[in-house]
Amino acid sequence: MSVSDHIKISFPARAENEGFARTAAAAFISKADPRVDELADIRTAVSEAVTNAVVHAYRETDGLISMTIKLTEYREVIIHIRDKGCGIEDIEKAMTPLYTTAENEERSGLGFSVMESFMDKVSVKSEAGKGTCVCMRKKLSAGTDAEG
Repeated sequence: MSVSDHIKISFPARAENEGFARTAAAAFISKADPRVDELADIRTAVSEAVTNAVVHAYRETDGLISMTIKLTEYREVIIHIRDKGCGIEDIEKAMTPLYTTAENEERSGLGFSVMESFMDKVSVKSEAGKGTCVCMRKKLSAGTDAEG
């Protein structure tokens, strides 16, 4: 895999930065001329990954989220969302639909399911007390589709 372009940005783990991350990802990926639905899928997945980090990683304490986006020569988008928060003790359980660690809040426990439904591949690496990295991949179609 040869990377044709990439960016890395970091921002505070605050709810108001979720929209920034989603918009920054869309702006960067737009240069690859994706279809409208592909861009919407990626924006949604980024939104979910960042929201998970904000809600679960730092548990209302300060911290940073970093987002790295790579575009490959094969029109694949690779996105890493990283935090240095509390980590996930049981990744398989955390990725189970309807599971949430924020039971006292209005959380659906569908973040990972949403990411998996909009991206081609989602993988998670985490270590308790050291943080989590969510890696998402999506292959873009060969060209634009006027109907989206």
